[in-house]
Amino acid sequence: MITPMSFRPVPMTQNKALLVLALLVVSLPLTVQPQSIQVDWDKTLIVSKSTPTLQVVVNPMLRRGSPIHDQSFAALKALGAEYVRYVPWLPYPRLAVAELEKGKWDLSLIDPMTTDFLSATEGHSTIINFSTIPAWLFKTDKPITYPDDPDQVTWDYTQGTQLNDPSGKELGDYYARLVSWYTNGGFTDENGKEHHSGHHYSFPYWEVLNEPDFEHHTTPQQYTERYDAIVSAIHQVSPQTKFVGLALAMADRPDMYEYFLNHANHKPGVPLDFISYHFYASPTDGHDPNVWQYSFFDQADRFLAEVKFIEAIRKRLSPETKTDIDELGVILPGDGEENAQRKALPFTTPEIYWNAAGALYAYLFIGLTNQGIDVIGESQLVGYPSQFPSVSMMDWRTGKPNARYWVLKLIKDNFHPGDKLTETHISHDQQEIAAQAFLTPQGRKLLLINKRNRAAQITLPAEAAAATLSTVNESTGDGPPQISQVSGTTITLAPYAVTVVSWPLR
Repeated sequence: MITPMSFRPVPMTQNKALLVLALLVVSLPLTVQPQSIQVDWDKTLIVSKSTPTLQVVVNPMLRRGSPIHDQSFAALKALGAEYVRYVPWLPYPRLAVAELEKGKWDLSLIDPMTTDFLSATEGHSTIINFSTIPAWLFKTDKPITYPDDPDQVTWDYTQGTQLNDPSGKELGDYYARLVSWYTNGGFTDENGKEHHSGHHYSFPYWEVLNEPDFEHHTTPQQYTERYDAIVSAIHQVSPQTKFVGLALAMADRPDMYEYFLNHANHKPGVPLDFISYHFYASPTDGHDPNVWQYSFFDQADRFLAEVKFIEAIRKRLSPETKTDIDELGVILPGDGEENAQRKALPFTTPEIYWNAAGALYAYLFIGLTNQGIDVIGESQLVGYPSQFPSVSMMDWRTGKPNARYWVLKLIKDNFHPGDKLTETHISHDQQEIAAQAFLTPQGRKLLLINKRNRAAQITLPAEAAAATLSTVNESTGDGPPQISQVSGTTITLAPYAVTVVSWPLR
């Protein structure tokens, strides 16, 4: 604080000198020294176990006849990702629940999207999660209603906390019959009626429910009991299927991990193949790119610290269990406003948002790969106004993949389990860029991310003087990465750019 006693006027002659100096400084060209990247290729930090992927959430834009149906499934097929997560979920009961009334099975609306998904991912592993439990399985004050229109959103379908059948057998039977429909050609229902599908798909992974910490306010004990009931029942009809548990909306739930990962809390023989949980950055201002450059990445750093804590619990209680962080993205404030008003609002967010959100996923990929996370899933293939538009990887207006999709494809095509992450240094780092070196069978690669809404200059190692650059930035729009060659060793990263620098081993 400046007080009258502490303030002393500067003599006039000194004032003039300071003014001249200030004018000289302003007249000089302002230069920003490039940040240089140094790599110790002989120092391996970790051998990657990480697979980048995405989730596909059921909604009307993925139904046959939608203006972007064909392009969306074509983009999914072209990506060729492993561990793709498929989630029919609560806002659309007719598209997600096969038995809306007890004993009345109807998959006529569910089958087309599901078989389109399985066709687009043929030859690749998938994680299936029919996440919504039929409402009639729960004790409720009155029967739960749902819209006749399968495309109408409802957020009130999941009610009740206690199952009518506390043993979980009724719950397990529902999921066993649903799995049999797709893997064994059909099933016999609770009334003895046979239902034939002709499907004989393989379900390598099944995730048990979604965000139980939000839906039904499930306790750790309740979730573990329901997991055991569902897993035991599905194993009877699909013995080769492995399972993913938890799928928590909030990573910060140590009570859930402590209870679920303790094998003593499960029935004998119930496997704990994977755990999963989610993270979305949530800025307070949905339209300001200058806010995103701090809020996205600050929140990501806090999440990465939480992951370290969760991993310590997993390694202590069930080290053989793998980790799938299968929902990563950004939820802008407008998405919540749409849900509250139950209608679409104008999407006025600047186009560079898609690059900022793509840069966030790339940043999380580096951080999670360094922690040994097995599956790193971006959310989600299709969103649109009224259905979480800010998490979409497709442009719902044109049917083209946006920058979030292209960042995922860039990472998926360049980095694989078995790559070595080597020590990477950034000079005078102001947290503006992120960089990670990978030693791969195809050669040496650098993943570079500009975390800021301004250009950044980078000086690469001398050995990268003739390297190939693959870049997603604002100028690439809804198109694939731009391919170019390094001229010299200094490159410029546009705001929120994601670049892979590649050169062969010498």
